[in-house]
Amino acid sequence: MTEALWPVRGSSEERALFQALQARLPVLFREVFGDPAAERTVVVVPGLSLDTDTLARVSGVRHYEERLLSMLMLLRLPRTRVVFVTSQPLAPAIVDYYLNLLTGIPGGHARKRLRLLSTYDGSARSLTEKLLERPRLLQRIREAVGDPSTAHLSCFNASAAEVSLAVRLGIPLYACDPALSHWGTKSGSREAIRRAGVDLPDGAENLSCRGEVVVALAALKTRQPELRRAVVKLEEGFSGEGNALVDMRELDVGSGLAVALGDSLEARTRPVAEDLSAQGFYRKFDEMGGIIEAFVEGDPKRSPSVQLRINPLAQLELISTHDQVLGGCDEQVFLGSHFPADAVYRRELMEAGRRIGEVLRAEGVLGRMAVDFVSVREEGCWHHYAIEINLRKGGTTLPYQMLQFLTAGRYDEAAGEFLTPLGQPRCYVASDNLVRPEFRRLVPEDLIDILVEHGLHFDNTRQIGVVFNLIGALSEFGKLGLVSIGADQEEAQRLFDNTVAVLEREAARE
Repeated sequence: MTEALWPVRGSSEERALFQALQARLPVLFREVFGDPAAERTVVVVPGLSLDTDTLARVSGVRHYEERLLSMLMLLRLPRTRVVFVTSQPLAPAIVDYYLNLLTGIPGGHARKRLRLLSTYDGSARSLTEKLLERPRLLQRIREAVGDPSTAHLSCFNASAAEVSLAVRLGIPLYACDPALSHWGTKSGSREAIRRAGVDLPDGAENLSCRGEVVVALAALKTRQPELRRAVVKLEEGFSGEGNALVDMRELDVGSGLAVALGDSLEARTRPVAEDLSAQGFYRKFDEMGGIIEAFVEGDPKRSPSVQLRINPLAQLELISTHDQVLGGCDEQVFLGSHFPADAVYRRELMEAGRRIGEVLRAEGVLGRMAVDFVSVREEGCWHHYAIEINLRKGGTTLPYQMLQFLTAGRYDEAAGEFLTPLGQPRCYVASDNLVRPEFRRLVPEDLIDILVEHGLHFDNTRQIGVVFNLIGALSEFGKLGLVSIGADQEEAQRLFDNTVAVLEREAARE
């Protein structure tokens, strides 16, 4: 079909074609996904179809497409083909690194079933938009797919652009329908959490402008006169970069509260994004809208999360729990994670996550998602506040997929831990924000040399070791991702710390 014959993007005709494609997913899930020997093709488009202004503030963000290179581990299935599309070509050393992690599959056999394609366009625009502008490249993807009846599209998150891409490729999209994206916004998250009967911070949602923020903050302060801080969140912010903290001290509750807040709001506001002014933040809020909520104070305080999936048969699966590692302004920015979450509250999180997942399942949501919490210890027990739902893959996706693919193990929901086929537990420590200025001295080939020389690789025999990601960001940004897998949390942390120490030492060498 020529470009002129495709339905208009966003049209009812396109929508009908998309829904017809999505109707294939249940059969595909039953007959293909569950059969390791079945023939299939997975088209991976790992771009982030998110707000470009926020993305621009993430160091090395164009290399975040590499976070879905964990999908190359699907090549361990002997009749599976992977078409992996990126904005810029991947360095051969990076591809070789991932293919060498495959066990029981000759490298040549896996490589023959891998097709790497690129738009050769490093601009900040969505990778999917870049693809839609290039009909000849779309044709090459269609040719690489082979039989479309056994193929599907996998992406980081789904927007209207991914709907158009699925239609043009003629394959279903295994992700949440963008028509249901409301449930992944900050306001939609609060609505779903409330409907599930799970605790959430006091606040207000569906705010459209700065003026409504002022009114909502004044109402929050009236309800909680001792409130010290509040958080304002952009509707579609992510990784904490769309948040701002508001100092709520020295405000008198009364008739003049809203006026006082309106006059001093920018002075009281501190955006998490370091290069964003308060004025700029509220201009963005006027465009996007969002929510406000009380900042949850506490010591100790943690930020766990629950990962869920709703499959094409509308079955809810609990995938994992994590304790997130946060940093930046008042620990609002995601840096990494520990798996699994603390056993002290793991089951409580799983139950809360399941209740929220049931609300989403009833709304027809599909695919992978995560529910983030803030947890504080109060009167001898942990109290959990659900704060947002992410209807997409995220920073915890690659670490968990690597654990799953490398060990061929499974998540034991009853125990809340991951077990190898021999029943041995495995934990990990992961970060996709390991940044050191001296790392800029290394190129990907140097990293491979270092890991070989120091034995910094995953040991398939013991099913313990480390795996790197974001390798492409190493030389330009001094940034690297790392997943450290151990038999317990202590071993995983020890391997992580040792690997970082080796890299720092080698990068500092003359």
